[in-house]
Amino acid sequence: MIEKIDQIDRRILDVAQRDGSLSQRELAEQVGLSQNALWRRLKRLEEDGVMLGSHRRVSASKLGLDLTVFVMVRTRSHSDEWIEAFRSHVRNIPQVIEMHRIGGDWDYMLKVVTRGMSGYDKVYKRLTTGIELETVTGFFSMETMLEDRPLDVFD
Repeated sequence: MIEKIDQIDRRILDVAQRDGSLSQRELAEQVGLSQNALWRRLKRLEEDGVMLGSHRRVSASKLGLDLTVFVMVRTRSHSDEWIEAFRSHVRNIPQVIEMHRIGGDWDYMLKVVTRGMSGYDKVYKRLTTGIELETVTGFFSMETMLEDRPLDVFD
């Protein structure tokens, strides 16, 4: 896969992830391609799973979603069946915007964005109901210092 990604593809990825609102014409101009050539490359990058769609960022704070919690989970069960059940359980909690299986003292880390402590309490109760977890703890973010940074596609 990496062999198929050339410097032009990397420029496309770099520009596109920095400003997803660009039209194909504007993106083509910025990377020095015709619109047709750009379209073919975008299609290939999407089909290969390198580009994963596009979206607009939404301000959590402007919506009153003022609390970010990194929830750490430890479990005793690690079977494929349990992991899939846990993944399905977490997918049904919309305030969980990221879920990672991690190494170290904890098994999973979830990123929760919600409205205040009462919102987190509802998420916590929902998370801990209906599935066996050994330990759950939350780390509350006081300030987001760096967020949604573009990937370094030239590394």
